[in-house]
Amino acid sequence: MLQFFNLSLQINGFKIKETSRLLNEILSISETDFEKYTIGKRQKIVSYHLKNNKLYRKFVGGKNIHDWNNVPIMNKKDFQKPLPERLSEGFNAKNVYVNKTSGSSGDPFIFAKDKFCHALTWSNIIFRFGWFNIDFNSSKQARFYGIPLDFIGNKKERLKDFFKNSYRFPIFDLSDAFLENTLKKFHSKKFDYINGYTSSIVLFAKFLLRKNIVLTSICPTLKCCVVTSEMLFEEDKILMEKQFGVPIINEYGASELDLIAFQNPNGEWQVNSETLFVEILDENYNILPYGKEGRIVITSLYNKAHPFIRYDIGDVGILDEKSTFKKPILKKLIGRTNDIAILPSGKIAPGLTFYYVTKSIIEDDGNVKEFVVKQTKIDSFEIEYVSEIELKESQILQIEKAITRYLETGLKFTFIRKQKLNRSKSGKLKQFVSIMK
Repeated sequence: MLQFFNLSLQINGFKIKETSRLLNEILSISETDFEKYTIGKRQKIVSYHLKNNKLYRKFVGGKNIHDWNNVPIMNKKDFQKPLPERLSEGFNAKNVYVNKTSGSSGDPFIFAKDKFCHALTWSNIIFRFGWFNIDFNSSKQARFYGIPLDFIGNKKERLKDFFKNSYRFPIFDLSDAFLENTLKKFHSKKFDYINGYTSSIVLFAKFLLRKNIVLTSICPTLKCCVVTSEMLFEEDKILMEKQFGVPIINEYGASELDLIAFQNPNGEWQVNSETLFVEILDENYNILPYGKEGRIVITSLYNKAHPFIRYDIGDVGILDEKSTFKKPILKKLIGRTNDIAILPSGKIAPGLTFYYVTKSIIEDDGNVKEFVVKQTKIDSFEIEYVSEIELKESQILQIEKAITRYLETGLKFTFIRKQKLNRSKSGKLKQFVSIMK
């Protein structure tokens, strides 16, 4: 069989063969030697960016970073500068992978990876999906994600879906009528796995429960379901396992980094130690022992284009007491939840719908620093934002137009510029929250 997925990566300059070989070499490192590998790689990436990245040199200042504890903590606010100012020497927008974070934490920004690092990310994802006999070149995916609605953006994503052997179910309308049509596709297509946003897939499982249908009874080729981007609650997992008839796999990742943790066949949430170094730190950024709850701080060991070194991702979690350098286990993740918007027409849309709306307000000049969307009434929303310059009327109209396109007409929006946004106890912002009474 022609490997369309691997071929598409190679055509776009991502050396998947080379990175797959490197990943196999890393995986073959013994438990005894893995701590040495990790310490060596993290020191090497720090040294690289101190030498080649002007922004990182300025960020570190004159600190002595021979002691890992002295390496300063980074967060998204440190990246609120135009992308060219953040790239290492030898890299530019044409020879790196550039993307935007989802903004699910309320802090969206544009980031970059060098192409080798991005190919290594894909090698890692391919390896872990392989635990469940999923092959991206041949396995058919039912994809519950958003999609751009403009003509060019839509066609680009559809082309990507073709190479991923994927059929996409857009998540902007999750009404019963839409889910009924979704169910029909499972009758006609031989899907191997489901992948997508947790809240959307949970709504599909609840729909199946109401209809008293187990999905494998109409789609027996289904092997597993991988949920991502939002918190997976145990009761939802049990519901999905019952209604889909397959294992539910929990994925935790960040687009600017890599796959962070992926549930292995033994049910453990295994952290990616091959390309990342994950730490749990207290409020003062002191390293906590395994079993203690704290802030999740991550170092990307292979991204030379853009520094992500001791990067506070904004989540809180616990590494299991049985964790090792080679096999860290994520015992608990706090956060990553999103409310659901119920609209006047009866349409139901997950909070992550607003990811696609925020593309209208994310600009590379770093003006909008962070934002939250609040539903105050069934037809009324507030958008609170922090910015250098107040949004212009033309920008507001553009945002409202995008919201109408993705959701429905007749919705009312109030834009409120603030100096600071209120955060949860964990320090994390929720991009969308419903506070309807």
